[in-house]
Amino acid sequence: MIVGIGKNREIGKGNDLLWHISEDLKNFKKITSGKPIIMGRKTFDSIGRPLPKRRNIIISRDPSLNIEGCEVFTDPDAVLNELKQAGVEEAVVIGGSFIYEYYLPKVDRIYLTEVEFEGDADVFFPKFDRSEFSVSDEAYFEETENSPAWKFSVLNRL
Repeated sequence: MIVGIGKNREIGKGNDLLWHISEDLKNFKKITSGKPIIMGRKTFDSIGRPLPKRRNIIISRDPSLNIEGCEVFTDPDAVLNELKQAGVEEAVVIGGSFIYEYYLPKVDRIYLTEVEFEGDADVFFPKFDRSEFSVSDEAYFEETENSPAWKFSVLNRL
């Protein structure tokens, strides 16, 4: 799972991100490239196209949804079964909030960006117990004229 959150677990508003941090977007690309990415339809809509060099998997309640360059599933567990049968070592859940909430109890790793942001949002990351995870990597980034301060961590389920 990969997510960027504000101080109150904010992740978006109006189907858009709340901040633009170039280094974090590059990190997202590095982490997800070559791997299946799992997202809800609204997250796909906010991106606007299949992301290159990734298997784009969309979970939707609409069984007739057909998006070129993407695989659409109505059952989130069927996604896991399909990936397991295909021998996939790591797939990355990229949002939105319902998809995060569904998969959070099942993930082994969270790539977490925590942004010094506190503001208006309509989409939030679910609460989770950090004591269930250990930190294997962590980096801090100071505020710049182009971005707020932020911290990137890799959390591994114990």
